[in-house]
Amino acid sequence: MNDFQQETADRIAANPEDEQLCKSAENFMLASTAPKYSYNYSCLGRPIIQYPQDMVAMQELIWSIKPDLIIEAGIAHGGSLILSASMLAQLDICEAIEAGETIDPNISRRKVLGIDIDIRAHNRAAIEAHPMTSRIEMFEGSSIDTDIIDRVHAFARNYERVLVCLDSNHTHDHVLAELEAYAPLTSIGSYCVVFDTIIEDLPKESFPDRPWGPGDNPKTAVWEYLKSHPEFEINKSIQNKLLITVAEDGYLKRVSE
Repeated sequence: MNDFQQETADRIAANPEDEQLCKSAENFMLASTAPKYSYNYSCLGRPIIQYPQDMVAMQELIWSIKPDLIIEAGIAHGGSLILSASMLAQLDICEAIEAGETIDPNISRRKVLGIDIDIRAHNRAAIEAHPMTSRIEMFEGSSIDTDIIDRVHAFARNYERVLVCLDSNHTHDHVLAELEAYAPLTSIGSYCVVFDTIIEDLPKESFPDRPWGPGDNPKTAVWEYLKSHPEFEINKSIQNKLLITVAEDGYLKRVSE
């Protein structure tokens, strides 16, 4: 670790002790959810329903892990698939430059696999028309249906380094079932990222038309899953760095078999 990296690590470690900073971040998260702040962004032309801080965290993880496969439960408009695919393309380009090779931009062993219970026709068409489409596969169906789980596991057998992202139905039972189904595919040293754990910390009235809320959400599912899965641990340094994140306690690093 060089001096700059050590200084960065020290700053991140100090963040939780900065009460004013943490309170400001908490207030922003509370104030920004009702006006749908996370709906304001796009990635390479496709809407991505994420906070910018989590988008940055994902690109940092992808660069450091260098996965062959990224599995994403939840597609929506496809912006997250495009972000992941573009990062995989950059990995391919950088590796080719380092090796002194040329590459076909439309051919890659790396893939993003998206799963959604309802891939709307206009979103599918836009994703398939995007320049990153050659790196993307999509399965339509519930992420916790046996047939879909079996298809994903069969697909993943061809890959060595796997990163998993869960961002579909946010009820406790659904996310816990996704964790049981897909977290085991996560490679050692890689991550299973569970989004929207923030639901646990928002007022109940924030979700009048949703089946989830405080006490029944991705964070409670993560806590339950970790009780019997010591091969994963929460990387608190990521949320301590971001401060503004929808995935507090959701950056799960696989540390053992």
